[in-house]
Amino acid sequence: MSETKDFGAVIPAHGYAGDIPPALAWQWVQAGNAVLVDVRTDAERAWVGQVPGAKVVAWKQWPQMLMNPDFDTQLQAVVPSGSKVLLLCRSGVRSVAAAQRATELGLQAYSILEGFEGDLDANGQRGKLNGWRYRGLPWQQ
Repeated sequence: MSETKDFGAVIPAHGYAGDIPPALAWQWVQAGNAVLVDVRTDAERAWVGQVPGAKVVAWKQWPQMLMNPDFDTQLQAVVPSGSKVLLLCRSGVRSVAAAQRATELGLQAYSILEGFEGDLDANGQRGKLNGWRYRGLPWQQ
């Protein structure tokens, strides 16, 4: 009997295609079924780490955290027509807003659950409960 790994399932969402567990998102990327777009700021990627090969389109810009006025154009430039887009942020909050906007632009968009760093623990720290890095998925400093 062969063993199969459970990558989780997409959870339907309002206003975009759904929320996707990190392991399933990585499986889709590896299979060429989706484009991974990191919507964190340049500072977050530089200081905390990034996913190799991910496209970069900031939802908000450091340091004022103002909306990226070029988000629509930049996103459309990195996601081929007809492709699924998987959006990754720090904790899975900005990626929801980005997925909603991507859907308005006509893309099939998913928010990656837990984000890159995951939820805050009891000490107010990320990276110890869940998230892309916590799950052992590819990343680099």
